[in-house]
Amino acid sequence: MDGGSSHHARPNPGLSAGKRVPVYSAAQLIEKQQLKWNSVKEKPYPAMYSSYFGGIILDPSMMVLPIDDHMVHRGHGVFDTAVILNGYLYELDTHLDRFLNSASKAKISSPFPKETLKSILIQTTAASKCRRGSLRYWLSAGPGDFLLSSSGCPEPAFYAVVIADNFSQRKEGVKVVTATTPMKPPIFATMKNVNYLPNVLAIIEAEEKGAFASVWVDDNGHIAEGPNVNVAFISNKKELLLPTFDNILTGCTAKRLLALAPKLVEKGLLKGVETRNITVDEAKNSAEMMYVGSTLPLLPIIEWDGKPVGNGKVGELTLALSDLLWDDMIAGPERIFVPYEDDDALQQSKL
Repeated sequence: MDGGSSHHARPNPGLSAGKRVPVYSAAQLIEKQQLKWNSVKEKPYPAMYSSYFGGIILDPSMMVLPIDDHMVHRGHGVFDTAVILNGYLYELDTHLDRFLNSASKAKISSPFPKETLKSILIQTTAASKCRRGSLRYWLSAGPGDFLLSSSGCPEPAFYAVVIADNFSQRKEGVKVVTATTPMKPPIFATMKNVNYLPNVLAIIEAEEKGAFASVWVDDNGHIAEGPNVNVAFISNKKELLLPTFDNILTGCTAKRLLALAPKLVEKGLLKGVETRNITVDEAKNSAEMMYVGSTLPLLPIIEWDGKPVGNGKVGELTLALSDLLWDDMIAGPERIFVPYEDDDALQQSKL
């Protein structure tokens, strides 16, 4: 984990040709790591769990992975994320089910059954004391050696990190572009694995063009997904349309949106809800467009490839759907209460 965040200082060794490279003892290295993090007032990663160490770590300078972990040097790992909002974990069971399905596709066995994984994640969140942010977790083939085969990895590894983030509902529209970076083939796109280089390049491509992110189109000319989000549309007939999940990742938030959206049909605001193949022409002529993802949970899109989507303004139905999801995250049935230790202490003080 450590070393890749913009929250702390980048290393600046100032080495030149011929200058001796220092050799550190374990104690010296720990001291250097802790010095780097001591200057950070608010720690962005308040807790980590590692099955390699067998417990929870609260010091971000110690949140490290073995360099010979197969996930690190071969990309042999899967991951997922759950939102922490107001002291609750949202859709944890749904995300864990997808997580284990991804692991099965990647031929990685879990070191623990689902209920143990769930308990570890809840305890890690509680130890972090973080009440708003995200919980990201990984299953890896584990440490072992630097060979291509994972047969040299004695046992899989499970890692989890709490990421503090004061995110809120997104109501401002963004610009997107059509990705020219090739999308993943279905076997990789349908599992949430750590091989995210195509996703990274698609984001960089969009940013270079002044856009927020991009949209992939498959070889058949149908809308696929964004780099780490699903994409949805409101047709001119006021239908909510999402691409089928056959060749893309089945978004947990997208599925929840599909379950909640009929409430707007009942109110007469939407005419229907459907998942199907959507052509580029149909998509670009839609009335409204949005990204759908865990931490958004819904992000309006107002411009695509330099042209306005609909009237170029954030749509009313987009905002209505956003409110549905946000209300569900705040007070819906898909939440799990996190038993923070200070909550227990507060209750004891009232007795």
